[in-house]
Amino acid sequence: RRHTRYWRDWSSDVCSSDLAKAKRVVYLLQNGGPSHVDLFDHKPSLRAQHGEQIPDRFVQGVRFSSMLDGQGEKPLLGNLPDFAQHGECGATVSSFLPRTAEVVDHLCFVKSMHTTQVNHAPAITYFLTGSERPGRPSIGAWLSYGLGSMSEDLPTFVAMTSRDQGATCGQIFYDWYWGSGFLPSQHQGVKFRGQGDPVLYLRDPDGLPRDLRRGMLDDLAALNERRAQEVGDPEIRARIAQYELAYRMQTSVPELTDLSDEPEHVLALYGPDVRRKGSFAYNCLMARRLLERGTRYVQLLHAGWDQHRNWNTQLEVQCRDTDAPSAALVQDLAQRGLLEDTIVVWGGEFGRTPFCQGVLGAPNQGRDHHPYGFTYWLAGGGFRPGHTHGATDEFGFNAVEDRVSVHDLHATILHQLGIDHERFTYRFQGRRYRLTDVFGEVVPALLA
Repeated sequence: RRHTRYWRDWSSDVCSSDLAKAKRVVYLLQNGGPSHVDLFDHKPSLRAQHGEQIPDRFVQGVRFSSMLDGQGEKPLLGNLPDFAQHGECGATVSSFLPRTAEVVDHLCFVKSMHTTQVNHAPAITYFLTGSERPGRPSIGAWLSYGLGSMSEDLPTFVAMTSRDQGATCGQIFYDWYWGSGFLPSQHQGVKFRGQGDPVLYLRDPDGLPRDLRRGMLDDLAALNERRAQEVGDPEIRARIAQYELAYRMQTSVPELTDLSDEPEHVLALYGPDVRRKGSFAYNCLMARRLLERGTRYVQLLHAGWDQHRNWNTQLEVQCRDTDAPSAALVQDLAQRGLLEDTIVVWGGEFGRTPFCQGVLGAPNQGRDHHPYGFTYWLAGGGFRPGHTHGATDEFGFNAVEDRVSVHDLHATILHQLGIDHERFTYRFQGRRYRLTDVFGEVVPALLA
């Protein structure tokens, strides 16, 4: 055959609903790299030794972004906000995240995340596809392929993007962040737009009756099916499936985005931006509405955390934009009984350096990219609530206790979905590929 055939390269017990603790996932990716030492990983040494040079043993021969080229001194930069313990679990959270602090007993903090990438695009690609280079399927595509759809009327995988209103962070949202890679294209994410209709062509042209549109699609499907049988190209059947889904979305998406049935107290949970299309708050509410209607995987990407030169002001702005919506999504899912089998993932592609980028004390001081130790949190789906796992050193520089890699995170999420990450593969160009490549171990300590 001229085209790679589409078949499941694993036995049915590789994905077992009997073993699954979760059915769906929402990934709140904080694009740019949130500062772990200002948000979750309290290090009193940073304030106590503010302005002192970080010891050479931490930075000698260590790779940072090119934005630090030429900067000889690396003075420690004390955390901007204060910290306090919250909840029955006593989790330490920044004063910039008061709403997150209210839900800490639902959260599982991983304070020992680490990655291999120091620049944004490869680091985000690594977290979303398991590879630093574009071309591999994203997590949502893998789940669509392995677990299938729970809704006939909405996509299995939806992606939405947002950024701070001042557009201070210039990060680009690449299509491969929600792509299907070498999997059939029916598994790629459907990107909802942030203005106007969430997807194009929701309405038929004036004068086109619905039954005529139905007949056109039926005839087109028959022609496509004939061609699929002739050449064996799986992309043709993917096209048939997407045409059918698009037809049904003309009814389901307007209902999805009609907020008239949302109580005011629920809207208030998500904050004042919840009615502004394209905001992080609006996208979080849409994520909940998608999940409860059967979408399996929702991926929200919010840009604005790349605070090289505006840490003094933008850190608080980003927290204000994302704190209430993130916490509200956890609360909303919990009160609807959905958190039990939904995994919520919050984190960026890396953290920020414990030392200052630029001139210490200057209005444009900031922190550089930092892949060697940072914080993620997860909620629901059988993850251990009110738990803190792992630790970084006294400055928040290196993950030193119970380290968790990107592939470990992926393996553990798949495990909660009832998937054996080592056996869940797709054969392409003579090799069996998997989300975790040849790495990754399930981290039992994260699980309830």
